[in-house]
Amino acid sequence: MIAISNLTKQFGSFTAVDDLSLTVAANEALALWGQNGAGKTTVIKCLLGLLRHRGSIEVGGINIQRQGRAARRLIGYVPQELAFYEDMNAAETVMHFARLRKVTVDSMSSILAPVGLAEHARKPVGTLSGGMKQRLALALALLGDPPVLVLDEPTSNLDAEARGQFLSLLTQVKSAGKTVLFTSHRLDEVEALADRVLVMRQGQEAFTAPASQLAQRLNLRTQIKLHLSPEQIDPALGLLSADGFQVRRNGVGIIVDVPHGAKASPIHALSRADIVVTDFETEQ
Repeated sequence: MIAISNLTKQFGSFTAVDDLSLTVAANEALALWGQNGAGKTTVIKCLLGLLRHRGSIEVGGINIQRQGRAARRLIGYVPQELAFYEDMNAAETVMHFARLRKVTVDSMSSILAPVGLAEHARKPVGTLSGGMKQRLALALALLGDPPVLVLDEPTSNLDAEARGQFLSLLTQVKSAGKTVLFTSHRLDEVEALADRVLVMRQGQEAFTAPASQLAQRLNLRTQIKLHLSPEQIDPALGLLSADGFQVRRNGVGIIVDVPHGAKASPIHALSRADIVVTDFETEQ
């Protein structure tokens, strides 16, 4: 459904994307992963026809440079930074974008109900929460039922509850048969939504892997800050060190470095020794 061959994009002497090739099959979800500046957003802007580039990009077999309008009809796009007319209500916003895309709206409910906004149709967009605005952006991206959905860091500005709701919607969209290309810094999103992950470094492909193997391939680890009573800190340090954990003291307890997916293991080890963890924090 998406075929990118030898994509190169330079800004002056800086090469943002360097001879990148990738494919996304119909009904597949591919995540682009990498540090800021790796070239992920530039790839998406080239795919949308927003940047001139070298190389070939096809969507549904249509070349984005030669037949840009036809190719863009196949794509729904949710940007990282949303831009709405905030004095328009949600229904007016849908009609505005439908006219721009030359799409017929049979009923407002058919557009807003799937994203949980039917009862908010007459509310000005400026009064909607961040999560609601993001769901409105998804509804607009799906106008005309395009086969491809492209998202750039779609949950970066959402709180935990809104992020969970939006990710649930995306999972439903993928299950309905859409091809999805997205960028994300969140491992839980990648594991929940993506089939494969293309890891980028300095504009190039570092490697591609199944989403379930990303944490292992990147050797991602988690720091767990365990809160303990003062008299239990030294016994906990000794026990976890003897069990092979990387552990050190901090102000209110200890910090343990564990592989991703094994966050509970030091807590279980301490529990077996009757050492009580009163609270904990994690940082990837």
